[in-house]
Amino acid sequence: MTLRAEMKLSRGSFSLSVALDVPEGTVLAVLGPNGSGKSTLLGCLAGLLVPDDGVVTLGERTLTRSPRLQVQPHDRGVGLLAQDALLFPHLSVVDNVAFAPRSRGASRAESRAVARRWLSEVDAAGLADRRPAQLSGGQAQRVAIARALAGEPDLLLLDEPLAALDVDAAPAIRGLLRRVLRSPGNRRATVLVTHDPLDALALADHVVVLDGGRVVERGATGEVLSAPRTPFTARIAGLNLVAGTAEEQGLRLAGGGLISGIPSPDVVAGEPAVAVFAPGSVAVYPASELPEGSPRNTVAAVVGALEPHGPVVRLRTVDGDGWAEGLSADLTPAAVAELALEPGTPIRLAVKATAVTIQPAFGK
Repeated sequence: MTLRAEMKLSRGSFSLSVALDVPEGTVLAVLGPNGSGKSTLLGCLAGLLVPDDGVVTLGERTLTRSPRLQVQPHDRGVGLLAQDALLFPHLSVVDNVAFAPRSRGASRAESRAVARRWLSEVDAAGLADRRPAQLSGGQAQRVAIARALAGEPDLLLLDEPLAALDVDAAPAIRGLLRRVLRSPGNRRATVLVTHDPLDALALADHVVVLDGGRVVERGATGEVLSAPRTPFTARIAGLNLVAGTAEEQGLRLAGGGLISGIPSPDVVAGEPAVAVFAPGSVAVYPASELPEGSPRNTVAAVVGALEPHGPVVRLRTVDGDGWAEGLSADLTPAAVAELALEPGTPIRLAVKATAVTIQPAFGK
């Protein structure tokens, strides 16, 4: 069922003002820094928080119409999966999963049949007779997924479901969620809160980015993460972002410098914009060397940190001329050794203009 929500809520100095639309059978990922309002948003959708003003509908049902109507959490048809499985310790796995249909009025036998079907669906049928204390983190989360789905919710809320899992369990659970959410018969709307761009890319059709209780970016997942317009989105997407004002040739910086790049079709000269480029497109040279060849953006910088990043080493800058501070560059370990890089080393960065895209900044 399609979820539509438009709501406002104030708590002390924090205020949330969000409108979103999640068509049935699709997944919306909600990204944002800590304190941006992600948990508050989920609380309002789940019925745990009452907005000061707004409407939440699920299909033909109105769940919230502030201030008069507020359907209670257990009557909303909502399933919630958090990063902690929160299984009932005194119940077996099968009875944990059976709790959802049982609470909706199904008989004990019917509830257990539903539970076993969902345990089989999440590859956990062999765990049915165990207690939660006997499960690994990945196993417990499989059971929690089965329990959330056994109640046949029209809306599924996923609150950092992979955050507490180790690096071995997380990919398997991500794949499991993708299989369930992409199944042909799935008609529920799903809202996924996550800090991990891999979760969004693997599971979500669309993304909204919250900051300070407001939506600052929205769109198809691949488009938002490949062309971010806010520093937070660029950071989680692993991209560099420099702010300035759009010009025909690129981005004019506040200090007067220019970053050459390729403008996107919706960029307007003279309006706020950002230059976006990948760490892998940043070349690193000794501070005294000026690179030659095709047109490049060059800037002096200082190494701030060197961190393992898969097969490469990610260099992060802490200082430099103009736009150099806070940039990332990916190098091979051999290149790091050849350049004798360490924190505090002065360097020169170069980025080809063809590797830089100029995007409208949020607030355009």
